[in-house]
Amino acid sequence: MVNAAWGIDLGNRALKAVKLVRDESGVRVDDFDVIEHEQIASVAGDNRESLLRTALASFVERHPVKSLPVAVSISGAQSFARFIKLPPVESRKIPEVVRFEAIQQIPFPLDDVEWAYQLFPQKDSPDVEVGIFAIKKEIVSRHIAYFTDLRMNVQVVQMHPLAVYNAMVHDGRVGQTVMFMDAGAECIDLIIADGQTVWLRTLSAIGGNTFTESLVKAFKLPFSKAEELKRSAATSKYAKQIFQAMRPVFADLVAEIQRSMGFYASVHRDARIQKIVAQGSTFQLPGLQKYLQQSLQIPVEKLDSLKAAPPADPKMAAAFQEHVISLAGAYGLALQALDGTAITVSLLPASIRRAKMWRDKAKWFAAAASLFVLGTVGAAGRLYFDGAMYERNEEARAAYRKTTSEASRLVNQWKTRVENRGEDDRQRIVSFAGLTDYRTLWPEILRDIFDALPPNDVEKLRKKPREEREQILISRIRPEYKTDLTDVLKVMAERGDVGRFLGVESANPAISAPPAYGGEGGEEKPVVRKVKRGFLVTIRGVTPNKGGVAFVESRLCKALLEKTADAQAKAGKPYYVGGVQLIQSGRRTSAQTPLHGAAGGMSGETDIADFTGLTPLSSPGNVPGASGGSVRPVQPSYVPGRPGGGGAVTPGGGRVPGRAATPPAGGAAPAGAPGSPDAVEGPPKDPFFPDETIEKDTEFAVVVAVVLDPAPAQTTTENE
Repeated sequence: MVNAAWGIDLGNRALKAVKLVRDESGVRVDDFDVIEHEQIASVAGDNRESLLRTALASFVERHPVKSLPVAVSISGAQSFARFIKLPPVESRKIPEVVRFEAIQQIPFPLDDVEWAYQLFPQKDSPDVEVGIFAIKKEIVSRHIAYFTDLRMNVQVVQMHPLAVYNAMVHDGRVGQTVMFMDAGAECIDLIIADGQTVWLRTLSAIGGNTFTESLVKAFKLPFSKAEELKRSAATSKYAKQIFQAMRPVFADLVAEIQRSMGFYASVHRDARIQKIVAQGSTFQLPGLQKYLQQSLQIPVEKLDSLKAAPPADPKMAAAFQEHVISLAGAYGLALQALDGTAITVSLLPASIRRAKMWRDKAKWFAAAASLFVLGTVGAAGRLYFDGAMYERNEEARAAYRKTTSEASRLVNQWKTRVENRGEDDRQRIVSFAGLTDYRTLWPEILRDIFDALPPNDVEKLRKKPREEREQILISRIRPEYKTDLTDVLKVMAERGDVGRFLGVESANPAISAPPAYGGEGGEEKPVVRKVKRGFLVTIRGVTPNKGGVAFVESRLCKALLEKTADAQAKAGKPYYVGGVQLIQSGRRTSAQTPLHGAAGGMSGETDIADFTGLTPLSSPGNVPGASGGSVRPVQPSYVPGRPGGGGAVTPGGGRVPGRAATPPAGGAAPAGAPGSPDAVEGPPKDPFFPDETIEKDTEFAVVVAVVLDPAPAQTTTENE
């Protein structure tokens, strides 16, 4: 961190310099100087550069700058500033947007200027204002050369009005809307500050010289004599004539200030300038402060102090206080060199910034080189020492090799004779134990399917018209085992055609084949891939309800979809319903007795589940519901009882070719039922309600994706 720095304002009337030091108590003024030129530089013609260099040489002789950081300023009349509000964009795109705005706003090609920008975020507002600042490269280079030719360490180049703003913000003079008016010899800077935002304008046509030139014209005097007359106007016997001659300049100044205030108010509608703080040696002109206050109807105060502690020397402190009205710019420059200002941008050329960066890093490069040399020497010495120690301990290494060889032999004997004994028997036991896996799976699946049906109380159903009965009858349940249901579930979620997966053998070598190991270099790690295995269960049935498929979806499908992974895992069941899709529907064409939903006590010989599409696997226990390497239909004894509806449910209903329907307990088949002696031709009759026909009933087919192992997810190994 920098603890001392100079700020130098090389103006047309004088050189103003302030040295600040940062210590435990804060920032204090350690030194300062004001060196007036022999004549005003702006009217010196070809002698201007000589005047500036003479003032700087005199300053260096009086004050040993050495290598302290120096911040310098360039007049606002030679610089460019523009303030704009950015459109709402992401933070990372702000530099790109600002560059685009700079190209549009700066009246010179960007390659010809040194430019920078700073953001001014609005408190409690998403709006962001940006200030774009630029100075032509040739002006910057020429101005910096005055300092670098005297071996000064220039670290900051700033616009003079921004240096004044930094000084006022540091001293806490910015809160309400305030105009800071810095009147120099060549121009007058107007800086309006409101909270965290700033706006500025330079009046390049009006300055201290403008008042002098009005006296030159009025009294036909040389410029130097007119300047002396202006400075002594307060005590001159011709004071009235002097002020009368300068009155047009006073009026022009007020007009320009009012114009600037009006423009600012049009852009910042809620802001009202509360006061003006006047600075610069021009404000030592008698009557100027009072005239501005009366004309603008705004309080005008002269800058009479700075926040930094004054110099320790009483004489220097008194001199500093005498010149304080013109030292705000130099003071703000020194503050920025100490890294303690609101506006941090610098228009220092890139070449000087890079040179500074490398100069700052040079000491670290030297330290790194020294460490490298020391490290190389140390490494070489260590290598020699380690080599000598290695040769000295050859006997110990030989003993170690003998011991480790014997240990390896004993370990191999242990694995061969003790640890692996009985491995075949253990594997056989594990295989037999796997035969009982999933033995209750299908009874639980069938129970969930039957529980999803509406209650089947025949007496209550008989009292309702056929088309209003909340009744669903199942005629067939057909499962297909799938090693991976991932694609099926995706198609169901997208409401695609899941029928194309039915009747297709799902052979996935990655599931059935064990992981391969071995190869050069040792054991290879299997690749683990998550899959979702399970069943596609096709449920065929019929409903007399006039709602048809809509009724089936609202009752059967909805109830099955409630068997989610979380719900089934909490219930301790090894499966869940991953999706349900209605794939077929139409008018009923057969009077076969449905499998489930008839009155209690009826039975038949049609199997409750058809497993003809299931592909057996080679090893028992891998397919839930199968055992011994073959697949058999689930027997009627697996069917659970149904609470509240017709007692125990038994398979039956549809005719099986080559078989006769089994009559219900206690007598022959119902009158009119297929196969009964008194069957008659005509519209198909309901076998359980012989006085009703079935031609308006709806047949349907629903596919249910039953996924095994809801949590944790099933994983399989697969070779790369």
